[in-house]
Amino acid sequence: MKSIRLKSFTIVALCSLILALTACGTKTTSDTTKLTNVQIVLDWTPNTNHTGIYVAKDQGFYKEAGLNVEIIQPNDSGADTMVASGKVPFGISGQDSITQARTQGVPLVSIAAIIQHNTSGFASPAAKNIKAPKDFVGKTYGSFGSPFESAVLQSLMENDKADFSKLKIVNIGDADYFTATKKDIDFSWIFYAWTGIQAELQKEPQNMLYLKDFSDKLDYYTPVLSTNETMIKEKPEIVKAFVAATAKGYQYAIKNPEKAADMLIKAVPDINKELVIASQKWLSPRYQADAPRWGEQKKTVWDNYADWLTEHKLLEKKLDSDAAFTNQFIPAK
Repeated sequence: MKSIRLKSFTIVALCSLILALTACGTKTTSDTTKLTNVQIVLDWTPNTNHTGIYVAKDQGFYKEAGLNVEIIQPNDSGADTMVASGKVPFGISGQDSITQARTQGVPLVSIAAIIQHNTSGFASPAAKNIKAPKDFVGKTYGSFGSPFESAVLQSLMENDKADFSKLKIVNIGDADYFTATKKDIDFSWIFYAWTGIQAELQKEPQNMLYLKDFSDKLDYYTPVLSTNETMIKEKPEIVKAFVAATAKGYQYAIKNPEKAADMLIKAVPDINKELVIASQKWLSPRYQADAPRWGEQKKTVWDNYADWLTEHKLLEKKLDSDAAFTNQFIPAK
């Protein structure tokens, strides 16, 4: 299974589909159960970021909410495009993607934070001795191809009084982190809950520099549940039912990490079972963390990240954060 990687956002593809935005993707079945069929498109291959969704399906939480939920993989256009166009009503996205989308007129909306704090950062084999941004000097970074990476690297290095021009950046796309760091690169950007835990299981010590430890503005929500404006406007009852059932799935995973892991494994039998169990134990307490309820998002988090992007000339216009996310569908405690 490939390592989870952050992905660059395809604005052009999304904007080309704005005119086609509809609330399609939901319909009521004709059988006696009268469940409403809905789809959710994942951002990547199934992993522990998605466990609550699989739990909600396995435990019948979606059916209790009147929904028949199908979990699907993204096509070549990506999950954000599928949701923004109305082809699929729900998806997995990230605050970074939605922020850029909103400033381009793309009507994506975040409806719940799956994880409260950013668990991503720059990882490197311990033997590389990269323990601070100043240690990036003279090293080679494995990039996934986004201009955002360079801005983050430059900002961290300059704050550590290091010369950014002495860092080599090589685009490795979706190459496996472990293979890449054994060949041409020294460090790359990973989500610790998956690739970091995998390194632990493989007994390959890593140094991890979490983005959130360097700036509060980089402690953004990733991943999040997303929908489009048309769904919220025209079918709020479906959105409310979906979020409520999904919340129950994640709450179950918080309290029962091993049982939740088993449900993900049952649904995706080819997945690395040992990795799923270990990852779930690490990630479950981080779903809600210090938030008053699972899924809740703060305006300050959205504004801080947008401010950071603006400061680094990565945002074309000001973000209307009130339109970019909502807590209205998250059930009360």
